[in-house]
Amino acid sequence: MADSVKTTLRDSAAMRWTALLLLALAMFCSYIFMDILSPIKDLMQETRGWDSTAFGTMQGSEVFLNVFVFFLIFAGIILDKMGVRFTAVLSASVMLVGACIKWYAVSESFMGSGLENWFNNNLNYIPLFDELGVSPFYRGMPASAKLAACGFMIFGCGCEMAGITVSRGIVKWFKGREMALAMGSEMALARLGVATCMIFSPFFAKLGGHIDVSRSVAFGVVLMCIALMMTIVYFFMDKKLDSQTGEAEEKDDPFKVSDIGKILSDGGFWIVALLCVLYYSAIFPFQKYAVNMLQCNLSLELPEAGSFWAGPSVTLVQYFIMLVVAAAGFASNFQKKKTNQYILLGISVIALIVYCYMGYMRQSAEAVFAVFPLLAVLITPILGNYLDHKGKGASMLVLGSILLIACHLTFAFVLPAFKGNDLGGVIVAYVTILVLGASFSLVPAALWPSVPKLVDSKVIGSAYALIFWIQNIGLWLFPMLIGKVLDKTNPGVTDPTQFNYTAPLVMLALLGVAALVLGLVLKVVDRKKGLGLELPNIQE
Repeated sequence: MADSVKTTLRDSAAMRWTALLLLALAMFCSYIFMDILSPIKDLMQETRGWDSTAFGTMQGSEVFLNVFVFFLIFAGIILDKMGVRFTAVLSASVMLVGACIKWYAVSESFMGSGLENWFNNNLNYIPLFDELGVSPFYRGMPASAKLAACGFMIFGCGCEMAGITVSRGIVKWFKGREMALAMGSEMALARLGVATCMIFSPFFAKLGGHIDVSRSVAFGVVLMCIALMMTIVYFFMDKKLDSQTGEAEEKDDPFKVSDIGKILSDGGFWIVALLCVLYYSAIFPFQKYAVNMLQCNLSLELPEAGSFWAGPSVTLVQYFIMLVVAAAGFASNFQKKKTNQYILLGISVIALIVYCYMGYMRQSAEAVFAVFPLLAVLITPILGNYLDHKGKGASMLVLGSILLIACHLTFAFVLPAFKGNDLGGVIVAYVTILVLGASFSLVPAALWPSVPKLVDSKVIGSAYALIFWIQNIGLWLFPMLIGKVLDKTNPGVTDPTQFNYTAPLVMLALLGVAALVLGLVLKVVDRKKGLGLELPNIQE
């Protein structure tokens, strides 16, 4: 019997990590598509007539069905009933369908078509949703933005389903093994998708000197095809594993309506849920506007035409250097020899400096913001290891909120003061973005492990489902809100690189203040009730 166990795919390190790579690459592709239009907001206004309100409404539509049609709950039920492999393929297929619709919406083929005329004349009033003020469309919204919103809603359903499916798949393949490392690796690769999007979306939109925003979305569609192929390969690997072990697919506790009352009456649940929605609402919606915010606050001058810095090859070189930063930094955390650790860390730091220099020479806002996940990739394993062995989870939440507030206020008041100072502005931007990325590692690393300590274990599955649902409300509301605030505080501004972002950034900083207050409340509750939030996860 022992020999047969050794022959399973799960017992082969190569097969385990191959399964992880397939799932992680699918999430990597979905993260790229999620923000595919974010670095070209200015081009969407110039070529498709999307003002900030239209852009924000379309961006917020991603989670509309998850929030208002409760698809997030249905996704959990599908996963529970059908298992990991079926749901992985289904989620990738749904994402691909949504991506194709969004691509057609911004393509030249849609412009002037009968379908464009239909969207112009319809979906201007949605009964009940309009009365409640939560409609994903509005009168005067460009037809291309309406159809893109429809595609993005469908994509969002698949993306949320994929997120919970990947976590389950990692548990299945790594239980009792390197699960923390596997989850950290998956998260790091997914985060690199944000940086990849920031670099390549403008690259494809401007390729050949002719601007075509649909090329960026087409790039994303190709990646979603790759994601689907990855999940299909995973399907057969997972099926083979089950045939070897004879195990039924592992299932979480399904969402139960009867659990809602018990969860909602739990004070600990509300602290975590509100912390989650406040923090993530200050990060993910900001990502969708960050490049345009930098364009408005940095004094950028395009490099001389025909030079290396203006050519397409610099994008590929810079992306390769970014991968060196991420790979060397991540690998340095797992070296047993201190010498090897310092060598890899040194390579990562040098490569990061080179990357930042290239971003400055390119005078590219999207290349500047692309450093956002790099520090997170480096320190996520360090934080996970610290939490496991030293604890201080509640303190990390407080520190992460303080950094979040400082970063948004720096973008609001310090960065604009450097406009006209070419080098100074870029340095301030780089440092602030890297610190924001570090904050993005601190809070999730401390937040999610605290949920089992705060919520009754009998309803933990239902509690997570409700937390995700509440989080999605923020991810729907704030992209739209930022767009509306931007238009209201910039009347008559038609140049998309001349917006004043002070009001939206102060709004996001206030979310950080609210998160900080909740973090301090959590520390008090932990001290009074002895919840163990400051204790290490691994008890010696």
